[in-house]
Amino acid sequence: MLNDNRIRVITGHYGSGKTEFAVNYAVKLARLGKKVALVDLDVVNLYFRSREKTKTLEEIGIRVISSSIKGSALDLPAIPGEVLSPLQDTTYECILDVGGDPAGTRVLARYTNYFTEGKYDMFFVLNGNRPETQTVDKAIEYMIKIEEVTQVKITGIVNNTHLLKSTTFEDIISGNKLALEVSKRTNTPLKYNVALEDLVSSIKDIKGEIFPISLYMREEWML
Repeated sequence: MLNDNRIRVITGHYGSGKTEFAVNYAVKLARLGKKVALVDLDVVNLYFRSREKTKTLEEIGIRVISSSIKGSALDLPAIPGEVLSPLQDTTYECILDVGGDPAGTRVLARYTNYFTEGKYDMFFVLNGNRPETQTVDKAIEYMIKIEEVTQVKITGIVNNTHLLKSTTFEDIISGNKLALEVSKRTNTPLKYNVALEDLVSSIKDIKGEIFPISLYMREEWML
């Protein structure tokens, strides 16, 4: 697990759970003793962003770089020059959490020289329970739009089919079937199947690697 290229771009439709996946990925790397930077490049969605967990992540040893102007009453999208640091410094494991639609991924255009083949991975987080990505054709259409806007090729699919805390192993299995068909038609490998930690033991006969997660982005009182 996690044997991917040093620079990882995480994208996917709004509601796919891409930020939760990005945060969990960063935590797993940090707990392996890696030097990790998590870059919040989501300039579209102002909710459920990785920057909201900066304190928790920094306590684990993760450097968090935000795409917002810091201030008590400000949440204005802005891309800091600090983003270049983990892209250029090869001692970092770099994770870029990018906006959840094609327009949101446009921000990657300024960093395309870092996305050369074999030097990065861009993971498309797929939630088969979202109306916009619940069929093979819709998911592929979304992937194509992201690649057209960014001029960066998606290198892997992450099955994150869920219903938040109501997710069942049937959701994960259903999403796995969808992701495998998308993988087959796009020639893009299925990298991970995301599952809440308490569901992992109930998942049997699934194709692809299981990626256990905790819910960092949802408070206890949230559904």
